[in-house]
Amino acid sequence: MTRAISVRALAAEALADIALSGHSLREVADRALPRLPDSRDRALLTALLNEGARWWPRFDAALDRLLDKPIRRSEPVVHALLVAGLVQLEILELPGYAAVAATVEAVRELRRPRLAGLVNAVLRRWQRERETLLAELDAVPATRHAHPAWLAQAIASDWPAQVDGVLAAANMEPPLMLRANRRRVARAEVAEALRAVGQEVDLHPWLDDGLILPHSTDITRLPGFAQGHFAVQDGAAQVPADLLGLADGQRVLDACAAPGGKACHVLERATVSLVAVESEAHRVPRIRQNLERLGLEAEVIVGDAGDTTSWWDGRLFDRVMIDAPCSATGVIRRRPDVRLHRRAGDIDALVPQQERILAACWNVLAPGGRLLYVTCSLLRRENEGVVAAFLAGRDDAVAVPFTLPVGQAATVGWQILPGDGDLDGMYYALLEKSAINAA
Repeated sequence: MTRAISVRALAAEALADIALSGHSLREVADRALPRLPDSRDRALLTALLNEGARWWPRFDAALDRLLDKPIRRSEPVVHALLVAGLVQLEILELPGYAAVAATVEAVRELRRPRLAGLVNAVLRRWQRERETLLAELDAVPATRHAHPAWLAQAIASDWPAQVDGVLAAANMEPPLMLRANRRRVARAEVAEALRAVGQEVDLHPWLDDGLILPHSTDITRLPGFAQGHFAVQDGAAQVPADLLGLADGQRVLDACAAPGGKACHVLERATVSLVAVESEAHRVPRIRQNLERLGLEAEVIVGDAGDTTSWWDGRLFDRVMIDAPCSATGVIRRRPDVRLHRRAGDIDALVPQQERILAACWNVLAPGGRLLYVTCSLLRRENEGVVAAFLAGRDDAVAVPFTLPVGQAATVGWQILPGDGDLDGMYYALLEKSAINAA
C-alpha cells in the first residue's frame, strides 16, 4: 500500500528524481499527483515541481553557499527538499514561518529526523542573509537566469540582441493555450462555454483556432473536453497548419507525430488522408487517444521517419510535416526540466538525426508538394543550419518565403523566440519540391 505523504515530502522525492536522477517532469508528475486526493495539494505540488525544476540551477547553487558540506549525493531527497523550501520562500512567496515549519516537518516524514535541525538552520540562514545571497547569485549569468552556462552562451551567440528577453521569458509562467476543434464546434462557442463556468479566456488575435487562458488548470474538468471540443496546444504549435497550405483530398505525412497535436490540427483543417509516423512505440497510444477524443482518423505507424523503407507504401505525399527531434530549448518555459537534462554535446547527436529525417522525407514528397520542417529549438545549428545544408546539396528544392505577425526571419525560414507574442519558441522552414527537376 502506498503510504500517505504530505505535499512537501512528495515534492522532495519527485524533485530529486527530476533534477538528480534524470527523470522527466511530466513522467514524475503523472506518478506523484494521484497520490494526493485534495485538489489544493495537487495544485501546490504542481507549482513546486514546475518552479523547482525551473529555478533549480539558482537554488542548487545557493545551497552550496548555505551548507558547510554538500548533501546533494549523500542525501539527495533532503537536498531537493531544501530547494523546494527556497522555492516556497522566493518564488511562491508563501508565508515564511509556515513554509519553514512545514518543510522541517517533511524531513521527519521522509524518515530523516536527524536532519530536521539542519533544514531549519539552512532556511533560517537564507532568511537572515537573503539580500547578500541574492546579490551573489545575480552576479553570475547562469544562476541569475537559472540556465546552464552552455545554453545561455549559445542563445547569446545565436540571438545577441534578444538574449535577455529570451532568458527572462523562459522563467515566466506561460499561459494555457487551447485549440478549438472546428470539426465539432466554433471557437466562439468554446470561449462562451468556458466563460460560463467562470474561466477568463481570450480569442487569439491571429491564430484562427487559438484561445488563451491566463493560468494552467485541470483541462479535463472544463466544459467540452470530454466531447473533443478543444485540445491543449501552444500557439506556436498551431502555426504549422496555417503554413502547410492544406486542401481537401491531399495526402499528408506527419513524420514525427507524437503526441499528435499537429496531426489532429491538420485533420481539423481539411479532409485529408493523413499518415502519422512515430519512432517510439510507447508514445503511439497517446496519438490514438487524441485522435479518438477529437473524433478524427489517421493511419498511425510505428516507424523511423529517417528510414522510409520500413513503412512507406510507395505513394507520394502532397504535404510533409517534420516536427524534428530537437533540443527543445524553445519550450523551456513550459518544460522547465529541459534545462536540467539537456547537455551541449546533445546537439552533435541531434543534427545528423535531423538531416537524415529531412533527406528521407523529401524523397516521399510529390513534385510540386511542400515540406514543412519544424523544431522547438532556438539554436540556429538545428534550424537554418540543417535546412541550408539540405538546400545547398540539391536543385529540386526551394525555400518558400513567408512572414508571421511575431518573431523574425532567419537566414532560411522563420523563428519565434520564447515570449514573442507570448508564444513558445519554434522554428519553421517551408520547402517546395520542383515539379520539373524532381527525380
